[in-house]
Amino acid sequence: MYECCVFDLMCGGETYFLWIQLFTYLFFCLSQVVHAHKPHFMALHCQEFGGKNYEASMSHVDKFVKELLSSDAMKDYNRARVYLDENYKSQEHFTALGSFYFLHESLKNIYQFDFKAKKYKKVTGKEIYSDTLESTPMLEKEKFPQDYFPECKWSRKGFIRTRWCITDCAFDLVNIHLFHDASNLIAWETSPSVYSGIRHKALGYVLDRIIDQRFEKVSYFVFGDFNFRLDAKAVVETLCAKATMQTVRAADTNEVVKLIFRESDNDRKVMLQLEKKLFDYFNQDVFRDNNGTALLEFDRELTVFKDRLYELDISFPPSYPYSEDSSQGKQYMNTRCPAWCDRILMSHSAKELILKSENDEKIVVYDHIGPNVCMGDHKPVFLSFRIAAGAGKPIANVHKCCVVQ
Repeated sequence: MYECCVFDLMCGGETYFLWIQLFTYLFFCLSQVVHAHKPHFMALHCQEFGGKNYEASMSHVDKFVKELLSSDAMKDYNRARVYLDENYKSQEHFTALGSFYFLHESLKNIYQFDFKAKKYKKVTGKEIYSDTLESTPMLEKEKFPQDYFPECKWSRKGFIRTRWCITDCAFDLVNIHLFHDASNLIAWETSPSVYSGIRHKALGYVLDRIIDQRFEKVSYFVFGDFNFRLDAKAVVETLCAKATMQTVRAADTNEVVKLIFRESDNDRKVMLQLEKKLFDYFNQDVFRDNNGTALLEFDRELTVFKDRLYELDISFPPSYPYSEDSSQGKQYMNTRCPAWCDRILMSHSAKELILKSENDEKIVVYDHIGPNVCMGDHKPVFLSFRIAAGAGKPIANVHKCCVVQ
């Protein structure tokens, strides 16, 4: 029996102090997950690796990687593959993505696909690939075409794909980072927003790439920062259903710069203030109570991909935007409407690989990490599950896997 664990982590820290703090907590939380789920195969996908100030912070990345590989939590993982896109001087290619894969010493016969040679190679030892990943045959990496970027401005958005085979069970793992909302005011104008359309186009591009005719089709898991947002117009109309709206315009351009929603009574109390980078709602409990499930009806961006992607039920609070104040681990920032940006999705064939129950034991867990501590503006999410090697065969060995976003 093999356990798999998949993690997704957004590393968008603003300062070196936050980076140190983030990775201190990451080590601790990873250790807890490893201890609790005892995965045989573990995947860790990171976005914005090096942080938002990557030019200054990238020098600390190598130290972190070495400490992670040699940490006590990883002592029983005798094989590893690390892929870091650190080539920040190449605007055309830089994605700031980092993909880590750890193989437990008890896991036998695991192979990784060589996309250039079009064959699998047995995984041995620990290897780190960084800087320019375009020449690495064991993965596919792409930055989205420039015309996909809003206003055609380059940013660090793209994907990295690797392919694995455990005892005849083959699957792709795709690390992805999609486009964010540039303005709350623009996102509020239409339902769905213009930004949602940009993300749909980019995600469709990735899915088309990983199932094209170049290689054999296999099951796939896609996990990262999708930047999925709640339907802003619908959320505001619901939260402020009994409020009146005041529009504030710039004196020189007459452009809308602020919306203020006030209660009709109760001394005209301000319920919500909305600016380009401000979403200040008076009661944050609505996003935390019962893990924010009352707002899941507004989480609609995945709907258009329901025939191509599957996700387990979400039972954790919105993963973004958390305060980067080290003393405010549960507090959201008033910059964006909280949303489930960080997700672990899979093809419908991958869904069939996951064994959902065995002797009434809960063996599939989809959750977030570090609910009470500051880990940057995103909370990492993870999926722990067991997969059957040789899925579809009458008799199959069981493999336990863990994926972390």
